[in-house]
Amino acid sequence: MQGYLYYTASEVQEMLGVSRGKAYQVVRGLNEELEAKGFIVIAGKIPKKFFNEHFYGLSVQSPQAASAQLV
Repeated sequence: MQGYLYYTASEVQEMLGVSRGKAYQVVRGLNEELEAKGFIVIAGKIPKKFFNEHFYGLSVQSPQAASAQLV
């Protein structure tokens, strides 16, 4: 996923270790914040930079890289 500006809800699910529904809830909440600030949002996706700023201490890496470490 290198080069993309957004995380999908599925990627958020993997990074946070939560259910799919909770991941969508997190994305929705962050998107509401962005909308309130006047930004255009994409349902089910969240800008990587904005997400990373809101989850301090989260070791962010692509889901593929995380899977490779388990093998």
